[in-house]
Amino acid sequence: MDGIRLHVNVDHIATLRQQRGTRFPDPVTAAAICELAGAHGITVHLREDRRHIQDRDVRVLRETVKTILNLEMAATPEMVGIALATVPDLVTLVPEKREEKTTEGGLALLQPETERAVGEAISRLAAAGIGVSLFIDPEPEMVQKSQDLGAVMVELHTGDYTLAPRGEKRDRELARLENASEKAGELGIGLAAGHGLDYTNVRGILHLPGLVELNIGHSIISRAALTGLSEAVAEMLALMTYV
Repeated sequence: MDGIRLHVNVDHIATLRQQRGTRFPDPVTAAAICELAGAHGITVHLREDRRHIQDRDVRVLRETVKTILNLEMAATPEMVGIALATVPDLVTLVPEKREEKTTEGGLALLQPETERAVGEAISRLAAAGIGVSLFIDPEPEMVQKSQDLGAVMVELHTGDYTLAPRGEKRDRELARLENASEKAGELGIGLAAGHGLDYTNVRGILHLPGLVELNIGHSIISRAALTGLSEAVAEMLALMTYV
């Protein structure tokens, strides 16, 4: 397939559901809508505290997603066990802290404890035929370490780029992304990017050499909540009209 693939993260559909403890909105339904709209894949993050996506969501998504199911998760025995049971098309290992609102940076692969946990997770998943991507900061040494550990892909953390004001600071962040992308190309490892990308900044990274995939969630779900409101209100008013 030519061009850059879009994988839509539907976590925040589940966030809205969990806020009220209801059965809707359902991220499984949202995933189907995204696929019908042309998305090339669906991404969900099963967090250890289950703040949004639930185990049931992952199981049903595995049965219903027609494109690619990318499961983001921490490199823990529990999560590896869930991945082995559900067999997503791709697992993306990410750092996870209970108190964070969203993932704050890439995996600290140079720390022995993280390196060991990630290496063990990749080994178990690869033995089951599941490819693994690592969410990393855009540094060439992190790309190299990812390949050394057996990852088939890296996802560059674009958060610093998206937060940088236009000008010199953003140019520096783009240079970091470009250097990491070039390293991925040298090594022949798959290249994805994501975090904080929205309708105002995404075009700025489309030129990254070798980029094949973007993971975007919050901005798409947020826009959908607004662009779909008119239709939702009209539908409710229609139901309220006496025949």
